[in-house]
Amino acid sequence: MKAKKLNLKLSNALFSKAKKDHPGGVLGIRRPYNFVEGEYPIYFVDGKGVKVKDVDGNEYIDMLCSYGPIIIGHRENKIDNKVINQIKKKGFCFSLTQPIHNLISSELKKLIPSCEMSVLVKTGSDATTAAIRAARCFTKKNKILRCGYHGWHDWCVEVQGGIPKSTLQDILEFKYNDIGSVEKIVKENKNEIAAIITTPISHPLGKKVEMPKKSFLNDLREITKKHNIVLIFDEIRSGFRVNLGGAQKYFGVTPDLSTFGKAIANGYEIAALVGKTEIMKAYEKEAFISATYFENSLPIIAALETIKFLKKNNVIKDINKKGLYFQKKVEKILSNYHEICEFSGGPWMPYITFKKDTENKYKFKRKQFFTNLIRRGVFAQPFHHSYIAYRHSIKDLNFVADAIEDSIKNL
Repeated sequence: MKAKKLNLKLSNALFSKAKKDHPGGVLGIRRPYNFVEGEYPIYFVDGKGVKVKDVDGNEYIDMLCSYGPIIIGHRENKIDNKVINQIKKKGFCFSLTQPIHNLISSELKKLIPSCEMSVLVKTGSDATTAAIRAARCFTKKNKILRCGYHGWHDWCVEVQGGIPKSTLQDILEFKYNDIGSVEKIVKENKNEIAAIITTPISHPLGKKVEMPKKSFLNDLREITKKHNIVLIFDEIRSGFRVNLGGAQKYFGVTPDLSTFGKAIANGYEIAALVGKTEIMKAYEKEAFISATYFENSLPIIAALETIKFLKKNNVIKDINKKGLYFQKKVEKILSNYHEICEFSGGPWMPYITFKKDTENKYKFKRKQFFTNLIRRGVFAQPFHHSYIAYRHSIKDLNFVADAIEDSIKNL
């Protein structure tokens, strides 16, 4: 049975007004064309656990988890109360660094194999760009070999309006899991490559999530050692979700630098560049990094409390267990529709992609599928993988799986 179209009257009215005041109404990936226009809400007003509510009162199970930061759940009392207490009793934005900065640096050092030193920033784009600058400073070389999404800064942004071509002339791309393409580019640019940066787990927009082949990450490590190239793992999404030490710990390959963000603080704005002392020390004098808000204490407090919660409640194991349960359930459902779509990303970043066909019918099927899904109260993104959070219950995941089954049948 087809689900009824949602009432989105207030959401649409607010968006119409916003377009007069803001470019595009809302920013970037949150714009309606990245979902299903006319079917998805544009504004949320409330979240608790893994339930979110839009301005029109529609409630959903949140499978996008704010694009990854929500690893536990929305409005976690233990984390939020620590932050509120800091605001009320001490303040959080000062002209000098607060001692709590030392605590988070020490904690990251204990958890992450590549972390000998760290620099705190606000966003994943801050962290990846800081990594590139440090690598260039350390190696005295300019070219960067990249694979994956690394943010919105000039050197890596995918929409290149306003970016001088000269900015991109030293940026080279390789294909994930294709070590031959890496070797070819390194050979063609001998002694010119400063760094290789990649997501250890591939999660390109609109395409299936891909795990590394058995030797891929190890081979990258060997190539970079041989040619004096800095190896950078972009763990903005995989960090603190695949393992508390990141995918690097899970797969047993330690890069020179790595970037962490999203799940570190359960929604509070923090990211980090971590790595080997000799490379990180570029930021003592030779290279520059600074921002007014980088060392504000609220996200640091949230991060420390999040880490404590993750450890105490064995959250990574719990997410893995639930993720595998969900994966098996969805794969069983989709086994009858393998010619239409496929599941990937389990257990951490579940995603359903629609297989391309010569007539491009897959685009219509994808649109219809996600229309059905949102109408049934499941908030997922057509072009972005989902996440499993600690507060997702088996009941929640069964509800989502049933909605997937109903939605695929309605095609």
